[in-house]
Amino acid sequence: MFKKILIANRGEVAVRVIRTCRRMGIITVAVFSEADREALHVKMADEAYCIGPARSDLSYLNIPNLLSLAQATHCEAIHPGYGFLSENRDFAEITAKCGFVFIGPTPHAIGRMGQKSVARDLMQRSGVPVMPGSVGSLEDVAEGFRIAREVGFPVLVKASSGGGGKGMRLVEKESDFESLFNMARSEAHSAFGDGRVYVEKFLQYPRHIEIQVLADTHGNVIALGERECSIQRRYQKLIEEAPSPVLTEALRRKMMETTIRAVHAIEYQNAGTVEFLLDQDGHFFFMEMNTRLQVEHPVTEMVYGYDLVEQQFRIAAGEELTIKQEDVIARGWAVECRINAEDVRNSFAPSPGKILEYLPPGGPWVRVDSAVFTGYTVSPNYDSMVAKVIAWGPDRNSALDRMDAALHEFKIRGISTTIPFHRLVIRHPDFRSGNFSTNFVPQHLDALIEAIRSEPATEESTELPAMTAAG
Repeated sequence: MFKKILIANRGEVAVRVIRTCRRMGIITVAVFSEADREALHVKMADEAYCIGPARSDLSYLNIPNLLSLAQATHCEAIHPGYGFLSENRDFAEITAKCGFVFIGPTPHAIGRMGQKSVARDLMQRSGVPVMPGSVGSLEDVAEGFRIAREVGFPVLVKASSGGGGKGMRLVEKESDFESLFNMARSEAHSAFGDGRVYVEKFLQYPRHIEIQVLADTHGNVIALGERECSIQRRYQKLIEEAPSPVLTEALRRKMMETTIRAVHAIEYQNAGTVEFLLDQDGHFFFMEMNTRLQVEHPVTEMVYGYDLVEQQFRIAAGEELTIKQEDVIARGWAVECRINAEDVRNSFAPSPGKILEYLPPGGPWVRVDSAVFTGYTVSPNYDSMVAKVIAWGPDRNSALDRMDAALHEFKIRGISTTIPFHRLVIRHPDFRSGNFSTNFVPQHLDALIEAIRSEPATEESTELPAMTAAG
């Protein structure tokens, strides 16, 4: 096992990695920008060093600085966390060439899955169902339009590189195709330096289901069940849970078997997640693979009882998986809410600033993953997430009740957060019944925001109006 590692990230995920390292006896080296000098991951790590100014491209994305520091501090491996360089093929490749272990998949796997159109084609050849659409990436509008007419509108135009909803446009009418195709291509080029896009059929009311996998360097692959990620806004996940309330045992087994086949085809190693869209008839289609630890990994940990960061370390160190597929047994239910520094009353506008009071929830079966504290300043330079609240229960209703109680207890003063929004969603009859799709938030957003606006604009308000299925 590694004696010392560098964590090429910040905030909540850096804190998360440090906690597992401390339990495993691994020395940690943290990096920080000038804006993060007083950050929690800096205080918690065994060593911490400034690598540049606040701008990410001059600090957390500065590969020469990261590798020079890893060498100067005698680290053996680098954990990329998620975001920043975690799915950067060049970073993984240069890390290995410089003699460090990259705690993640091979550069080859990152490259294949990072090109969404390439991943899609590979899955199709491997017998994994994919959404009808183009073969490979497109640069010609006319060719894209021809394919869109073949599969039928509405369609999605999606960036071949990257993710997170960038470089993606929904085209509902033929007359809009050319302009939206060009908009997607332009945004993809700006966001990822790659203007290639592809076209696929758009499902009207899908569920977003993902399967967590672990794959070692000895050819062993296991699937650690699914996560339900359908509560999204603008393709950004807001609430996740495990297991999914809609999957039958037969469908769950089929999706996990398909995922394992896909992982073998990719020759994948380490932790990863294969994401699918599920239609109302129980048909599922490959969407993408995330070649890193996921933000929502805690719900899997709570339900299956395995530390996924520890498994990442053990796989990267060359150990063989000791978990067998028959050991993977779901126990209870877990739900996670991502708490962002955003003003819901003002269309989710960013709400950076100094936290004047921070009182996280506690009690049995409640977990809070965060890197903020009273006096901490949420910077406008980075992601707006300030905490993840995870609640476990023996069944879905009890997990949701515990989440509602935890959100009621959670107090953050000084900035606006999405806590009131999450409480309304957790209480909503459609969400409670499991009767929802990725359209849940767009369908109910206006009513949710109006309900929040009707309350006093204070972070300390805990009483919420009742929500109905119509609202």
